[in-house]
Amino acid sequence: MKNSLLVAVHVVCAFILLFAACSDSPKSNLKGKWHTSDGSTKLEITGKQFILTEDAPIAEDYFLKGDTIFTSFEGNQPYTRFVIQQLDDHNLKLLYPDSVSVAFMR
Repeated sequence: MKNSLLVAVHVVCAFILLFAACSDSPKSNLKGKWHTSDGSTKLEITGKQFILTEDAPIAEDYFLKGDTIFTSFEGNQPYTRFVIQQLDDHNLKLLYPDSVSVAFMR
């Protein structure tokens, strides 16, 4: 009886972990290629890099914390902070570190 209860608890925990690992991230539609309406600024977000192209492409590492993207060039601090104001499948609105809001689309 004790063994079957212990096995059942382990199986339930394994299903919970499997479900959590296989579920999509809520910010998964953030990844991809974005551009402004006039095409002057391009943004590419991959699994590991945040590439903002205004004059020359600069690839930076990034991580998400809530609705904020923190980027760093080659792991150096301080982090550059971009706040996600709007995100859906076709539109992305970022608040730049200098408090300028920029709208991107796919």
